[in-house]
Amino acid sequence: MDVRPDDVLIMKKDHPCGGREMYVIRSGMDFRLRCVKCGREFMIPRNKIEKSIKSIRRESEG
Repeated sequence: MDVRPDDVLIMKKDHPCGGREMYVIRSGMDFRLRCVKCGREFMIPRNKIEKSIKSIRRESEG
């Protein structure tokens, strides 16, 4: 799965705050994500996050 920094991931399940959109700060073996709604940042392993991605939105496609 091609996930790059500055992408916004739409997740299958909600974050505890109720938001589904996660901003990608860093990608690699681990992802550093920021919840768009509450601003909380967290690290999560690639294999765990790839299962829960519904779609990817790219702002800078061109």
